Amino acid sequence: MSKGILFVLSGPSGVGKGTVLDRVFDKYQDVEYSVSMTTRDPRPGEVDGEDYHFVSTGEFKKYKDNDGFIESACVHGNFYGTPKKFVEEALDEGRDIILEIDINGARQVRKNFKDAVYIFLTPPSFSELKDRLEKRNSESKADREIRLRNARSEMTESDGYDYKVVNDKVDSAAERIIEIIEKEKKKGER
Repeated sequence: MSKGILFVLSGPSGVGKGTVLDRVFDKYQDVEYSVSMTTRDPRPGEVDGEDYHFVSTGEFKKYKDNDGFIESACVHGNFYGTPKKFVEEALDEGRDIILEIDINGARQVRKNFKDAVYIFLTPPSFSELKDRLEKRNSESKADREIRLRNARSEMTESDGYDYKVVNDKVDSAAERIIEIIEKEKKKGER
């Protein structure tokens, strides 16, 4: 049995990673989602165990102290991490996995998963990103400003990714990601 492929979807906050990935899964079932852990509160409509594993700061730190993450970070005052056990077992079993993580997390994953496929999701423009964050209305004005400041520097890292996908329309971005997954699967041994 060949090893699975790890896909990493990353991009600045507010670009629509979750929305686009939901659309990918509506149309395509040959890749699994790795549910991250976070200490932040759930947003309206988010489900524990589906969108994130929502845990206390103490639980998160215990997991981290036991080398339980392939990547983790404190982002906008909350901790996020990708559970190592699930990802490694799935890949060893030949299952393809996709992570939806921030730029810092992608940097950490790159250290240990050199042959993963890195996809950068970018907005059509910075002003569009700002509009999306304002419409999402899930953060305070101060938090939005922090996210926008971070996004400016994060967008400069897109050249370090294998693919760049512009999220101008959710369906188009999802289709492009599916094409990338299928293309990489056809390559065979990485």
